[in-house]
Amino acid sequence: MSQPSRTRPDGSATALNEAYDTALLDLDGVVYAGGEAITYAVDSLITARDGGMRLAYVTNNALRTPDAVAAHLTELGVPAEPAEVITSAQAVARLIAEQVPAGARVLVIGGEGLRVALRERGLEPVESADDDPAAVVQGYGGPDLAWGRFAEAGYAIARGVPWFASNTDLTIPSGRGIAPGNGAAVEVVRIATGAEPQVAGKPLPPMHRETVLRTGAKRPIVVGDRLDTDIEGAFNGGVDSLLVLTGVTDGARLLAAEPRHRPTYVDADLRGLLTGQPEVVVRDGEFRCGGWTASVRGDALALDGDGSAMDGLRALCAAAWTHAGDGACALDAGKALAKLGL
Repeated sequence: MSQPSRTRPDGSATALNEAYDTALLDLDGVVYAGGEAITYAVDSLITARDGGMRLAYVTNNALRTPDAVAAHLTELGVPAEPAEVITSAQAVARLIAEQVPAGARVLVIGGEGLRVALRERGLEPVESADDDPAAVVQGYGGPDLAWGRFAEAGYAIARGVPWFASNTDLTIPSGRGIAPGNGAAVEVVRIATGAEPQVAGKPLPPMHRETVLRTGAKRPIVVGDRLDTDIEGAFNGGVDSLLVLTGVTDGARLLAAEPRHRPTYVDADLRGLLTGQPEVVVRDGEFRCGGWTASVRGDALALDGDGSAMDGLRALCAAAWTHAGDGACALDAGKALAKLGL
């Protein structure tokens, strides 16, 4: 995979939509939350696409079909085709199809997205453990998923039927805040059965494989809001990443990140796709970005200067991650983040 240039001939930072050919975008917490577009998302995506960047929407949410997701994006103002949407339902359906006979029955604990993905692979979705399923698959089914569905999974798994999960995100952003995700539901079945599912979604390899197969990206950048799925998935796939602060990750979590959770870039929102990001300059134990200088003083991170809050956060990340090495940073960052309003 070719590596993009991060600077132009004049020495200025190359905009990310120029440096990378394809943006692999998470949806919940990045493009929209609770069904509504996040501020600046629509205009930023349109500008990136008009400038020649391909957009692919990669989501761990297995509830909705690619057709439904594409229609929703188009309604929000970002024209999208179903083929541009890659879901964990598609990734887990491929994983199941590789392990069960063609045309096998699969017990579905989740929504329509799973059923459509299974049919795409020639598998037959069923609703009961008494339907002789060859596998059980569990994906996010929305807030109204009946408790009895977990019992059906348990009955089948107890008989030795292999169990698959689209993803294990413990939470999912909504218009009202952070809600339980599929990972919380998977824990219910895990506790009841003592079994372990095969998981397909981010950050695991089956999802990255599905994304590469469907997009054909040569110089992709992963764009997400979660360290443990989006950013770790990029790390596992050996590609660069952009973290946006419009979802579940805040400044404190970012500074404490271990290596596999550290993004290549960070920005406030999707406008970050359209700009180049300044490099942090290291000198005499100080980390400078824009008008800010970050350093370690005792057991805390210190920040001096002024300017863009994102430049200050980038300087702090460099200081924290250098200090932590291969571990997680435990330095107190409260005062430094307060200076940035983060």
